[in-house]
Amino acid sequence: MPAAAPLPPDGLHPRNPHRGRYDFPRLVAALPALAAHVRPHPVEGETIDFADPASVLALNRALLLAHHGLARWDLPPGALCPPVPGRADYLCHVAELLPPDSATDLPLLEIGTGAGCIYPLLGARMLGWRFVVSDISPESLRWAADLLAANALADRIELRLQPEPLAVFENVVRSGERFALSICNPPFHASATEAEAGTRRKLRNLGAVAGRRDARGRPVLNFGGRAHELWCPGGELGFVDRMIAESARRPGLCSWFTCLIAKSAHLPLLDDALRRVSAAEVRVLPMRHGEKHSRILAWRFPV
Repeated sequence: MPAAAPLPPDGLHPRNPHRGRYDFPRLVAALPALAAHVRPHPVEGETIDFADPASVLALNRALLLAHHGLARWDLPPGALCPPVPGRADYLCHVAELLPPDSATDLPLLEIGTGAGCIYPLLGARMLGWRFVVSDISPESLRWAADLLAANALADRIELRLQPEPLAVFENVVRSGERFALSICNPPFHASATEAEAGTRRKLRNLGAVAGRRDARGRPVLNFGGRAHELWCPGGELGFVDRMIAESARRPGLCSWFTCLIAKSAHLPLLDDALRRVSAAEVRVLPMRHGEKHSRILAWRFPV
């Protein structure tokens, strides 16, 4: 696997519209309800309480309205709230894998879009891309369909139900279809217990030692998340292994297959899996947003 290219000094991709400090006056003008969550930053400027799910949701709603021209964006209670700057960064990085204007000819394929349908909404607004997207939750797809209608994007983003929770491309793609690129943000954890432990670590890192708890005494994740969004059999490694195996059975489906990888320790194992299926090229694209580090694994097969 080749060495990863260095990140820009401030972490986010140079084309990401969310680089630099949050412009809270602009954000509050787009979403007045955000004002209730804004507080003085201990060093300079303003901030929000990133351990508070309501504050995190309000900030990301405001970012979408102010920077991407959405008319409406919200989530069902408890759904995973995607951090908009990081999601935009994924798209900026994978755009560099494609020749100019190539994604205008072929749509992109997203696996597991969630109720917020965030990657397709950003991709359509930022880059003019078209999408086919899947999810295993009918409720999430119904919510996403309402968002697409509210933002006049239903003609650019097609929603499809994945009936088999352990499948990736099977049941979703149709005979003869081809895509410029596939994207995916897989569930990180292998069980509900592991997901809960991850929540406690995040809260400690945010300085919220006690944290917020639900009615059953479980810690509340600042970005939310339902069971199928947070964990799956085998966790991140198992999911991406299945994704690699299915991509090898359909090597011409996408010009590039890509997936967000949270745990760097998984990369050598995934590199071995890609060698076994004879991937023609493998790349690791590093990402950073503040103190959070992640990376995109990208691979393709011989033409």
